[in-house]
Amino acid sequence: MKQNMITSECSRRQFLAKLSIALSSIAGTLVAIPVVGSIIAPLFQKKPETWRAVGAIESFKIGDTVKVEYLDSSPLPWAGITAKSAAWLRRVSDEKFIVFSVNCAHLGCPVRWVEGAKLFMCPCHGGVYYEDGSVASGPPPRGLYQYPVRVQNGQVEILASPIPITTI
Repeated sequence: MKQNMITSECSRRQFLAKLSIALSSIAGTLVAIPVVGSIIAPLFQKKPETWRAVGAIESFKIGDTVKVEYLDSSPLPWAGITAKSAAWLRRVSDEKFIVFSVNCAHLGCPVRWVEGAKLFMCPCHGGVYYEDGSVASGPPPRGLYQYPVRVQNGQVEILASPIPITTI
């Protein structure tokens, strides 16, 4: 009788162990699905691309580099003033423009244009860029990001998209 009791007790213990493992697996799966989904979902989302007008073509002089402001491509309803972004625009010829990001390629600090030196300079870590956006000196791993630009209906427009920032 004791032998029979021990085997039924072991089988009950085994059953409860297997049930515990099964329920834990189900709970772990239910928690893991949204976590994995939130990690993988951005890989499949299309980046927002919006053409933003930054000014009339006649308001820019050939050879000048000026700061222009535009609304971010994906502002949140509560973003307020932080939804505004900026870029450096240079008019090269009658119909050709170049637009550089205002953010340094190193850590994203705002660069400024120094007209006398014809250089973009980052005040944070000493990054310097030539007027074509290529790196002159300092820690930036690459040149300034360039936005696609077009002229449409007498307005200069840039393709506002998230700026890639490389950190090293």
